[in-house]
Amino acid sequence: MKSFNYQIIISFLGLTAMLNGAFMLLAYPFSLYYEESAHWGMLSAGFLTIILGFSMWFSNRNAPKNLQKKEGYVIVTFGWLILSLTGTLPYLLTGAIPNFTDAFFETMSGYSTTGSSILQDIEAMPKGILFWRSATHWIGGMGIIVLTIAILPLLGIGGMQLFMAEAPGPSADKMHPRITETAKRLWLIYFSLTITEFFLLKVAGMTWFDAINHAMSTLSTGGFSTKNASVAHWNHMPMIQYIITFFMFVAGTNFIVTYFAFKGKWRRVLNNEEFKWYFFGSIWLIAILTIIIINFQDPTLQTTINHPKPYGEFESAIRHASFQILAIFTTTGFVSADFTMWNSFATMFIFSLFFIGGSAGSTSGGVKIVRHITMIKSSILEFKKLLHPSAIIPVRYGGKAIHQNIIFNILSFFVLYMLIFILGSVMFTFLGLDFISAIGVTASSLGNIGPALGSVSPVDNFAHLSIAAKWFSSFLMLIGRLELFTVLILLTPYFWKKN
Repeated sequence: MKSFNYQIIISFLGLTAMLNGAFMLLAYPFSLYYEESAHWGMLSAGFLTIILGFSMWFSNRNAPKNLQKKEGYVIVTFGWLILSLTGTLPYLLTGAIPNFTDAFFETMSGYSTTGSSILQDIEAMPKGILFWRSATHWIGGMGIIVLTIAILPLLGIGGMQLFMAEAPGPSADKMHPRITETAKRLWLIYFSLTITEFFLLKVAGMTWFDAINHAMSTLSTGGFSTKNASVAHWNHMPMIQYIITFFMFVAGTNFIVTYFAFKGKWRRVLNNEEFKWYFFGSIWLIAILTIIIINFQDPTLQTTINHPKPYGEFESAIRHASFQILAIFTTTGFVSADFTMWNSFATMFIFSLFFIGGSAGSTSGGVKIVRHITMIKSSILEFKKLLHPSAIIPVRYGGKAIHQNIIFNILSFFVLYMLIFILGSVMFTFLGLDFISAIGVTASSLGNIGPALGSVSPVDNFAHLSIAAKWFSSFLMLIGRLELFTVLILLTPYFWKKN
């Protein structure tokens, strides 16, 4: 391996910053429309980011175009850091979040689609800032790296290495032989679904501003809301919650499967093994939680956030069960009720979903369903091998044998994920959090979920965390969003060695 092509890395990071600045300028009309003084800060943030990015790209525009796999990992990780660092500018320059640590936390939470927030009065924020918060979700949801892949051929650069590093699952299936065409189709689906949900939410009774923000947050499985009570603000309008529930399910589905559904290839959708586990698993989880709410929830107990009916009523029970299961299952993190106010079994039941995640190839965070399927099948085969030690029995997924290297990778990922969870929980207790809050923050940050337990429950926020805890939480968000290995491999000494 030759030395790193630092020029192409800086050039690409500059391009990433320019695109980020362009998205910032999209928030400017909202500030202008609502006659907010913050519009100058938003405008300045956009132009400063574009100028910074342009200078990085222009000074390295003639760099050699060969892009190696190692450089792909560097670009993805540092690209996310560039997004998060420049993404703080709208908060800082408008004065919405004057503290850099808080601004970085909010920004990383946005791009990583975690949805944790330090804002204590969201509704008091300027509209332009609220739009920018949701936009960070929307950008991070699919990955601005994938967006940039679509235009890299114009610069004479191949994008396969980046797609492999950015792919949100253990494999990077393609809808089209050319990676750039794949990226374009992914973004077309993503954009179309966002617009569709926007119109449906508007028809259901949301304002157009709330509708566009929640559509962006839903499809990205992010969770930022324009209301202090999150989606619980519309508990008196069930149709809004049903629409968001449906699109959370769609967002948690592999986008390759969604593409086949768009093309009318339903056989390929229904035969997808992960989708079957996801679909029927969701139904069973919702059914179990509905039963828990109806039979074991005190009907006189009201949640603390705007709920006009007791949970014992069937429609209310199944709606909140569906909403909260999919909000956590897909790592969206919206809140329709404070599930920690339900009984302990319901709280633990929901917390267990923090470690599942949505489908590979979706915008969800977490471990991903396909990894759990593979680990379960591999574990079952170990029992068979105990009885038949000489037999060669491969693990099969989708009717095909899985290569042993993939199984080792998945097992390594899960072991590393749980190890980070344990060490992270210990670290947060060292930084001053109680046990329940520590495991909640760790699981939420690493899984990119949002609401957690204890002092960071669905009706609380992360403002009270210490400076060190906020930075550590931001780090967990980053490695969780980029599937652990993409970031952690950069911390190993042999990655930087020439070989």
